[in-house]
Amino acid sequence: MKSINQLIDLNDSSISLFIKREDLLHPYISGNKFRKLKFNILEAKRNNKDTLLTFGGAFSNHILAVAAAGKENNFKTIGVIRGDELASKINQNPTLKKAQEFGMIFEFVSREIYRNKENDSFHFDLKNKYGDFYLIPEGGTNEFAVRGCEEILTSDDDSFDFICCSVGTGGTISGIINCSKPCQKVLGFPALKGDFLQEDIRKFANGNNWEIISDYHFGGYAKVNNELVDFINDFNEKYKVPLDPIYTGKMVYGVLDLIKNDFFPKNSKILLIHTGGLQGIKGMNLILKNKKLTQINYEVQ
Repeated sequence: MKSINQLIDLNDSSISLFIKREDLLHPYISGNKFRKLKFNILEAKRNNKDTLLTFGGAFSNHILAVAAAGKENNFKTIGVIRGDELASKINQNPTLKKAQEFGMIFEFVSREIYRNKENDSFHFDLKNKYGDFYLIPEGGTNEFAVRGCEEILTSDDDSFDFICCSVGTGGTISGIINCSKPCQKVLGFPALKGDFLQEDIRKFANGNNWEIISDYHFGGYAKVNNELVDFINDFNEKYKVPLDPIYTGKMVYGVLDLIKNDFFPKNSKILLIHTGGLQGIKGMNLILKNKKLTQINYEVQ
């Protein structure tokens, strides 16, 4: 955990700010993906499965994490990838190329077919093609993922008043809510537009000590502009903490903006959860370059 409050010009110096570097858990099974896959891997072994199958997009952190976890734990891995046009572009895609190096087999499907990712009939067709497998949903969120994310907070974090994290599918924040103290407030910063996350979180979260802050998605999932990129570059230059542009970058931007606008009470002690995702920066920089936008000055090797 790293204290960054002494480096930031806060309105009120009584507010203290810390960041928990979950991104440092593993070079490829990073942050919340490490947490989400831990008990899923154990469950797959318990059920004597030898293959993991999951879903994801072009630069999915989850796809790469499953490929890496499969290689480390002697599983075959299958990635159902959104966008059949990507089949001919693997070598130009750093995420898919690395996942393939880890042994993952790809099933490229159209966006229309991909919408069936939760349908039993689609799963049945996949089993007919690939045989029996252990299914991990897109983003990795299920009861086993939430159990893993319940290990993010420890007794060392009991003194914090606010726990802040980015939100994708809702599994990470659900685990954090479940392991937080009733006196703590958990704040989630969605990377997507829309209010559907509330219900998704309630499926897994036991407590009511949480709130969704939906003002910092920058237009929606994977939407990035020069303002956000400049913030990420400046933050890394000042504090030597790289942020990803899809999740954690937006969350940290939001927290600092809330501090400037006196959202937090005086003497608040705030913990930011860095959920990883840095591998996606290479792919995002390709997109930013094509759009002639500012690029992120950090890439995972």
